Amino acid sequence: MRSYILPALLWLTTAVTYAQKIQAHNDYAQPQPFVNAYEKRADFIEADVWLLNGKLVVSHEKPTANAPTLDSLYLKPIVRLFLQNKDKPSPDRDYTFNLMIDVKENPAEVLPALITLLQENLPVFNRAANTKAVQVVISGERPKIPVYFDYPLLQFDGRPSEVYDSETLQRVALISDNFQSYSRWNGIGDIPDADRDKLKRVIKRAHSDNKPIRFWAIPDTPNGWKQLKKLGVDIINTDKVAECVEAIR
Repeated sequence: MRSYILPALLWLTTAVTYAQKIQAHNDYAQPQPFVNAYEKRADFIEADVWLLNGKLVVSHEKPTANAPTLDSLYLKPIVRLFLQNKDKPSPDRDYTFNLMIDVKENPAEVLPALITLLQENLPVFNRAANTKAVQVVISGERPKIPVYFDYPLLQFDGRPSEVYDSETLQRVALISDNFQSYSRWNGIGDIPDADRDKLKRVIKRAHSDNKPIRFWAIPDTPNGWKQLKKLGVDIINTDKVAECVEAIR
């Protein structure tokens, strides 16, 4: 009997599993930025960020002078939640989230400005000191891999094409890639077998590094979400957070 139990135990200790997570893609473009994603318990909340006249602002395209600031749209509301809930973001003791900052250009100037803002409220944004703190993850235009350690408080959105040593891998929060690089499936029916095999390979590679994986530009439909969940995609990227929560959770 022991000869059967031992392999099973070894499999359980080495298998990588993650709770299903949801990313609120381009959250700032929603009718209620931050609020809806937070109320639906999104795990990643994304904002496109630029540096304009010394301030970090949120915009998909090149920003204008009236673009909302990252501080007003996200950071200050998050800090208020932590004050209300005694150093956690929610009365739900199990819930926290990641703030995904998609840097649109010039990370060498954006990231120091971002860190300065985060350092004003370290208990809110330093997960090393507070396990319920909001983790800020940098996507989009990221710095070169060798300088990740120059940016305290931040983690980074990795890519399957990049190679990380074991130390740098600790600063990578997840692995992300363009779904269209693997499949042109439109979300109807099942993912074609050949595409499924390509997706499985990249998912397996991310999991072998103990990292969850996300794809952007997916078919943003209930069947698309369910097919990707079944395939092993850990983080579903969606513009329809409420519908996605209802469909897959």
